[in-house]
Order: sequence, then structure tokens, then C-alpha cells
Amino acid sequence: MSWIYLIIASVFEVGWPFGMKMASLGVNKFGWIIFAIIAMALSGVFLYLAQKEIPIGIAYAIWTGIGATCTFCLGVWVFGDGISLMKILGIIFIVAGIVLLEIGK
Repeated sequence: MSWIYLIIASVFEVGWPFGMKMASLGVNKFGWIIFAIIAMALSGVFLYLAQKEIPIGIAYAIWTGIGATCTFCLGVWVFGDGISLMKILGIIFIVAGIVLLEIGK
């Protein structure tokens, strides 16, 4: 169950930068800030639950790695953020690091 909590925490980890970006665009600014705060809180709660069985270093690295990777993809697909070979390689290294952490436990 801890791994499910960690995945849920990672999904909510993507929610807060998304909410902040939407607020910065001026569309229902207050509502998106509230969304971001709730996403942050839920992300923290589920990370807390995951860390009851998953070592903190592994849980935190996977949580931030999934959050960063998904937020990068969201920025490219939804907001038209720039993409380059170096950025793609960076994301590949993040994902590879997550895989290596899981394999090496």
C-alpha cells in the first residue's frame, strides 16, 4: 500500500506547480492558489503515509523525480514550454535514477 501512497503523493506533487502556473495566468487566481495549497497538503500527507514503510531517501527521491518529470511533461504539452535534446536527456537521467534506486534496494 505504501507504493500506492507514494504514487498518489507524486500526482499531487504535480498539482501544486500546475495550480501556481494557472494562477499566474490570471484565470481564477484565488481558486488556483487554493488548488495548489490543497495539492501541496495532500502530497505531503500521502508522502508521510508512504514513508511509514519506504525508506525516506528512496521515497523522497522517487516523489520528487516523478513530480519533476511529470511537471516537465505538463509544461511542454499544456503550456508549450520549450524542449531540447538536453532537457530530454535530463528527464531521462531523472527517470533512470528512479529506476536505479528501486533496483538497488
